[in-house]
Amino acid sequence: MNFVSIIMGSKSDYEIMKNCAATLEQFNVKYELIISSAHRSPQRTKDYIRSAEERGSKVFIAAAGMAAHLAGALAATTTKPVIGVPMKGGAMDGMDAMLSTVQMPAGMPVGTLALGKSGAINAAYFAMQILAISDKELAIKLKEDRIVQAKKVETDSKEIEVIL
Repeated sequence: MNFVSIIMGSKSDYEIMKNCAATLEQFNVKYELIISSAHRSPQRTKDYIRSAEERGSKVFIAAAGMAAHLAGALAATTTKPVIGVPMKGGAMDGMDAMLSTVQMPAGMPVGTLALGKSGAINAAYFAMQILAISDKELAIKLKEDRIVQAKKVETDSKEIEVIL
């Protein structure tokens, strides 16, 4: 079974990352969601990555704030795609997490997305785009979703637009 692994550094990340899970659910994409810390539970993190890979995880999504080393810890442990979602909070309100996630050394890539809800939702979309490379049904669903999004923009505009 193919699935996406969502790993959060702490329970406080769930309020944002539940949007990632909900987006995967809308497309019937299987996922696992756990809390594990690069700093406080490094062995749990490594054990989970290995177990998830053995069971079919194809993409890892890591959400963490402050030092945000979780995505890097995943990238160091797996060759599967890792998507980082920096979380707001801490003294720098997420800027530290953004910089920690985006500044990975060569050979340890992490696809870094935006802070907050948009980043969580886009992490799900990015993971699905990766899966859709070998899943034609999912690829079709994603194309249909783009059409729906474009139509919504037109509908929203018609409600308020003024064109001379």
